[in-house]
Amino acid sequence: MSELTLVQAVNDGLKSIMREDNKVLVMGQDVGAKGGVFLATEGLTAEFGESRCFDTPLSEDGIIGVGVGMAINGMKPVCEIQFQDFIFPGFDQIVSEAAKMRYRSGGQYTVPMVIRTPYGGGIRGGLYHSQSGEAYFCHTPGLKVVIPSTPSDAKGLLISAIEDPDPVLFMEPKALYRSTREEVPEGMYRVPLSTVREVCSGNDVVVFCYGAMVPICTEAATRLGESRGAEVRVIDLRTLMPLDEEAVLEAARSCGRVVIVHEAPRFCGYGSEISALIAENVIEYMEAPIARVAGFDTPFPSTLEHYYLPDARRVMDAVERVLDFE
Repeated sequence: MSELTLVQAVNDGLKSIMREDNKVLVMGQDVGAKGGVFLATEGLTAEFGESRCFDTPLSEDGIIGVGVGMAINGMKPVCEIQFQDFIFPGFDQIVSEAAKMRYRSGGQYTVPMVIRTPYGGGIRGGLYHSQSGEAYFCHTPGLKVVIPSTPSDAKGLLISAIEDPDPVLFMEPKALYRSTREEVPEGMYRVPLSTVREVCSGNDVVVFCYGAMVPICTEAATRLGESRGAEVRVIDLRTLMPLDEEAVLEAARSCGRVVIVHEAPRFCGYGSEISALIAENVIEYMEAPIARVAGFDTPFPSTLEHYYLPDARRVMDAVERVLDFE
């Protein structure tokens, strides 16, 4: 095993599957010789040539549209959108073409493509380089949405996403790109899609989270264990669509108290769906109202980024409110 950061694990995952499958290719702005703005594709053009890792014009709809055409015709394109904030010119290609092709063709065609894109705050990128738009895409039948939070998951989930016959939006929390290292299996290592990961065990309360919020929630769980002996279970959702609903419901049922954390705005955020799922199916097991910790319903600020993003203290406050409810 090698010790890698999350962005290095993404790079290793791409190299691993490109060595195994010559139908896999990478395309996007600056992904070639430069290796991408975050160096996620560093070395790919040198090893595989410009026919399999190449730069494109600055045209998100063009990148994704060409990827859809390639996928329908037997290739497995990995399209990089440099920042998730700029994915919206290609929104129609994703939700109206890629996600609907299997259905509209009666199963005659699938679109085995992955759209990689860094998302979220944490690097002081300001208004146009910090947004979290996962909820827009989770509303789209036919599209899978995956968000890793560790280097090993980044590699394993990415390889599984590329091998999937349907389109996958693979959102990478750029705040975690270089924040931690861990041992990552070499070669073709896979993590199944639509599976959750239990980060911390406990039965007093369960915290559901994903992406850059996972280490925040882990810190909160640790501090609450030390300060008041609370046993806080932390669940990393990993695949937002299709969600492992049974795992979510089982955790909610067994703990009876639930907190949901994400950095996207609160209103109509992904946490709303988790809350509704629990309320509709296991409300009789709940011992307290479901709490949400999220970004605010404003554009993402630059100088106030530290205030906008949920931190361990905000998560702890929510968990304590839920624990103290009678």
